[in-house]
Amino acid sequence: MKTALAEEFGIEYPIFAFTPSKYVAAAVTRAGGMGVLGAVRYNDPAELDEVLTWMDENTDGKPYGVDVVMPNKVPTEGSSMDLGAMIPEEHKVFVNRVLDDLGVPPLGDDAGKNAGVLGWLHSVAQSHVDVALKHRPVLIANALGSPPVEVIEQSHAAGLKVAALAGSTKHALAHVENGVDIVIAQGGEAGGHTGEVATMVLVPEIIRALDGRAPVLAAGGLGDGTQVAAVVGMGAQGAWMGSRWLTAAEYAEDGGSRAMQKALLAATSRDTVRSRIYSGKPARLLKSKWTDAWAADDAPDALPMPLQNLLVAEAHQRISEAQDPEVVAMPAGQIIGSLDGIVPVADTMAQIVAEYEAAVERLRASLG
Repeated sequence: MKTALAEEFGIEYPIFAFTPSKYVAAAVTRAGGMGVLGAVRYNDPAELDEVLTWMDENTDGKPYGVDVVMPNKVPTEGSSMDLGAMIPEEHKVFVNRVLDDLGVPPLGDDAGKNAGVLGWLHSVAQSHVDVALKHRPVLIANALGSPPVEVIEQSHAAGLKVAALAGSTKHALAHVENGVDIVIAQGGEAGGHTGEVATMVLVPEIIRALDGRAPVLAAGGLGDGTQVAAVVGMGAQGAWMGSRWLTAAEYAEDGGSRAMQKALLAATSRDTVRSRIYSGKPARLLKSKWTDAWAADDAPDALPMPLQNLLVAEAHQRISEAQDPEVVAMPAGQIIGSLDGIVPVADTMAQIVAEYEAAVERLRASLG
């Protein structure tokens, strides 16, 4: 399972795994792919520095990446307290009422109150980049498209490649114009922030439009080796997978919610919903009683980013601690319908490789 991009990075398999778990990211890298650690959860740069030190020490000298959430244009922003004052009271009342109706208990007195994921703010995302460049990742990926040009130049000066997600041909072309090295063509099946065009349509469309100007990774609904073979056959240089790793055994070991994993294993590919309630931008989420409440006629409209995330941050913390599979609030792609157990990363990687090899053999046989 070789592509030019995999060889350039020195990885055995062109499998790029986005994950918020350092254990999963390191395990994917050790298994021959590239783990890409999501940094948005780290409000404190010192905490991210500590985690990346751990990554440096637990990836056997193999390459890994860091994913940030950074808008291309630097927005006007204040502190979390300043932004909190912009949240309408009716939204706060609604959130508290829904939590009460769902039986989600309040946080204990000893729980750290989450002021919101400030990683949505440009200044914090910039600190994530600054911290990452003190360590040894080989890739900076941006979940919101092209990062600012100065961040691209900063990363290039440190010898890192820059990747950006794209949900349309227009976005992909803009990324390359801005200096992005790798375009991640993400179809609407993906978890988290995503567009509406399906992966099978979007990937070849972007590859044709770029015409070799930048390598393309395919994302959105990918989780097994047959799908990797399909997108490589389209011309992609590998697969970007996120939701596939949510039921990794290492995720639970890293403090991941077992209620979340139970909910995912019970879900089908139809049990997701695309909504703005997570961050203020369209994102695909696991369907639950929480998402149902926001879809009700009496629910307010979601607020713009980053206000929506600030609004629901403590609610997400309460839901997580409640450990109720029916009230889970989290991004998840349609591939969750294929998740069938809590499996170590190394076993999942071996399965993907075996499925890829079998798919390629079928293709060879079709040539006669």
